[in-house]
Amino acid sequence: VVMMLNLGGSEIEQERQWLNPQVWIGPAILSAIMLVVIVYAILGVNDQGIDGTPISAKAVGITLFGPYVLAVELASMLLLAGLVVAFHVGREERAGEVLSNRKDDSAKRKTEEHA
Repeated sequence: VVMMLNLGGSEIEQERQWLNPQVWIGPAILSAIMLVVIVYAILGVNDQGIDGTPISAKAVGITLFGPYVLAVELASMLLLAGLVVAFHVGREERAGEVLSNRKDDSAKRKTEEHA
């Protein structure tokens, strides 16, 4: 969604600076290191611990809200923040809608209503 916003000329100039190949050397090296670490981790795992026994929903819930409760709560906050951002970005402005009660915004709102 953010990619489709027209942010103006200064952002276009900044993107041109980012397209310089010298800027991407550091991120490319870090990506290559991360790829090597991930491949090493995947190849180093043995599957002897996976026996295929079914696990109940209660056991999954106890595990998630036991030792992993912090990770679950952080993920829920991240999802909530994503929902709030999606709501505000995708919402249409309606004529006469009050978005703020600040004094500075009321002057702006009155000029928009008379236009």
